[in-house]
Amino acid sequence: MNKKKVILILAAVVGLMGTTAAVGARGMVDKVSGLLRKDVSVSINGEHTSLHPVYINGKAYLPVRDAAPALGYNVSYNGKEIELNEIAEEEAVEYMRTMGVIVDVQKTKDGQYRIEVLGKGPQSWVILFADKDTVLTDADGKPFAAKNLKAGQRIIAEFGPIMTMSFPGQSHAATINVRSDSLIKESTIQAVEHTDDGWQVKFGETKNGVETTTLVVNAGKETTLLDAQGQSVTWESLKPGMKVRAYYGPAMTKSLPPQSPLHYLVLLDAAPSLAPAAVKEFQDIAWALISAGEKPHLTTKKEEAKVEFIPADGAPLFGGTDAQKKRLEELKAAGGQIVTVTYTTDRDALIGPLVMAFDPDTKQLLGYFIRK
Repeated sequence: MNKKKVILILAAVVGLMGTTAAVGARGMVDKVSGLLRKDVSVSINGEHTSLHPVYINGKAYLPVRDAAPALGYNVSYNGKEIELNEIAEEEAVEYMRTMGVIVDVQKTKDGQYRIEVLGKGPQSWVILFADKDTVLTDADGKPFAAKNLKAGQRIIAEFGPIMTMSFPGQSHAATINVRSDSLIKESTIQAVEHTDDGWQVKFGETKNGVETTTLVVNAGKETTLLDAQGQSVTWESLKPGMKVRAYYGPAMTKSLPPQSPLHYLVLLDAAPSLAPAAVKEFQDIAWALISAGEKPHLTTKKEEAKVEFIPADGAPLFGGTDAQKKRLEELKAAGGQIVTVTYTTDRDALIGPLVMAFDPDTKQLLGYFIRK
């Protein structure tokens, strides 16, 4: 915006500076008398002001120092001239906005704070940099220190308007409003269930061969499910054994296991892994199905058999009943997984290891891998 400037020569505007001016040397200043009319009000753009005019020789004058700001000018006076400069209007800045959770905070060498955020909105994965120009506040609008930023905090941030073309995008944070803290749990899913209110994700641990549930988080419409790059993930794609990071709480029930609301769930590894208790269960099932004639050739002990998930599509199974073949085709069509249990034998060099395939849901045998 071009700045307008008005320069008023002192001799020409002396009447604006007060109701009476003194006589000056060499006739440079004349003495005038005026009448302050408090019964006359002044409005600017329809807004009433506290200004009142001074009438001198029938003309209305206003005090320049009081009137100028209301008219959009700044006043300066150096003893010889009065200068009015138009007050520049601040151009509106179009900031981008995100609502999410802080994944990581690092202080940089130049004193800034690098903040990785995952969350909602077009920029669901972004790196923000906070510095002395960033306005940080808490949920009550009070100032918040950048040094107190940490992983798990839910924030609303405005950033930009410039953003790098990298992935994720990086930008300067104009404002950061810290809403609340979340608890963080990074683990594998023990179970995931669809409920009337949304979804329920369970986490557990295994002690002495017994698997127990230690935490239940409840997801609703407000819960966001995404991968580590900020891409949306469907709840139906979650499976037991997948590695996730949950942001939940901090409110917890006193029940056993405790339950808590889930804010964000980040899928870290889409390839599920089996919990120790499930591994042992499949080892027991497979061992019971191995024939008495085959067991003497095994070089793998029962509890040492390798148990893992693999894609159903492409699994080289042979034989099997019609029911087993039908179920395998269903898993392939759905892009599902099967569980394999592998034993090495003393005949591996000749015909290969013994590999058994199971339905991960029903735990029923689907067949055997083709051996050489």
